[in-house]
Amino acid sequence: MECFRIDESGYTGFDLLNSEQRFQGATAIAIDDDEAKRLIHEHFPKLQAEELKYRALARRPANHPGLLALQRDLLAHHKCVTCVCDKRFLLLLMFLDYAVEPYYYERGIDFYQDGANYSLASLLYATGPTLLGKGALDRLLGCFQRAVKEKSQRALDDLIEATRASRWQSLPEALGPLAQFAAPECLQAITTPGVSTDAAFVVLQSLVNRMEVMAVGPYRVEHDQSKNLLTYHDLLQRYIHHDEAITFRQSDIASITFPLKLHSVAQVDSKTSPAVQLADVMIGAAIEAANTLTGQRVGALDAEAVLGLYEHHQFIHMLPSVDFAEQKRFRQGTQATQVIDYFAANFHKP
Repeated sequence: MECFRIDESGYTGFDLLNSEQRFQGATAIAIDDDEAKRLIHEHFPKLQAEELKYRALARRPANHPGLLALQRDLLAHHKCVTCVCDKRFLLLLMFLDYAVEPYYYERGIDFYQDGANYSLASLLYATGPTLLGKGALDRLLGCFQRAVKEKSQRALDDLIEATRASRWQSLPEALGPLAQFAAPECLQAITTPGVSTDAAFVVLQSLVNRMEVMAVGPYRVEHDQSKNLLTYHDLLQRYIHHDEAITFRQSDIASITFPLKLHSVAQVDSKTSPAVQLADVMIGAAIEAANTLTGQRVGALDAEAVLGLYEHHQFIHMLPSVDFAEQKRFRQGTQATQVIDYFAANFHKP
C-alpha cells in the first residue's frame, strides 16, 4: 500500500503571534525508506549524522547544492506536497470564524460566500495596523487567542474592551459584532469546548486534501512523533472511520470527499525513518524560504530557487492577498459554511 511520510515545522501551539516563528507548515512525500536511504546517500555520501536534519545540513555552505538537488529529485520523481501558512493570517481567519461569522449567520447572511472571509482577513492583515490604531490589532488578536484558550469571562471582557478601544469604525463589518453588540452568539462560539487556535489541524487537513487526489487507491500515513501531529492523531483516526459518502468544494483546486482513501495513520521515530527525514528537509527549506522572502531573516538557501522547484499543484499556501477579484474567482461557489457545520457535527470532540 502506498505510504506518505509527513513532517512539520513552525508549531507554536495556540500562540499564532510568535514573532520568531511566523510560518507553520508540513510536507508529505510518497516514498519508501529504502529509496529515501538511497537518495540520502547519493546526495550526501559523506554524511555521518545519525539523522538527516535540514537545519543542521543548511549551516554548511558545502551542503547547499546537495540540498537543492535532493529536493529537485523528490519533486520530480515522487508524489510530494508542501503546505505553508502565515500564522498571523490564519489567526485573523479564526477571529472571523468565531468572533464575527456567528453574528451574520444568525441574521441569515452567508459570511463565507465566494471567499469573502479570506478577502476581509487579507484586508485586516494589510490595513489593520494602520486603520485600527498603533498596536490595536496586535492587542485584539492577543486577547482573542487568550479568550479561545481560557474561555473565561475575564478573557472575553478583555477581548471586547480591546475591540472597542481600537478604531473599529474603520472596519465595522469585521469588528462591529463585538464592539457594538458584544454579540452573544460570537462569545458562545469562542467558548465552545474544543474550539482552539492551534493551527496544526488546518495544515494537516490541507495535506490530506492533496494526498486524497494524488493517491490512486488506499494509502497510509506515517508521521513523526512531534507534539502537534500527536495531538491530531486521534482526529485523523476518526476521519478514517467516517464512512458517510459526501463531497465538499473548498476552492477552485481543493475539495474533500468522504469516505477517505486514507487507510491508516502511524507514529514513527524519525531517527529510524529516512523517508520522514526527507519530509523534514522539504518543510525546513520551504519555511526558511518563506521567512527569507518576507524579510524575517536571511536563509541559507536561495529562497526563489527553493520555491522554483515546485509545480503549482505541489505547494499549498495560506497567505494574505489583496487581489480581491482573484480571491473571489478562486473561491467562487465554495461550500465553506456547509464544511464547517458538517465537521462540527461529525468530528467535534469536546
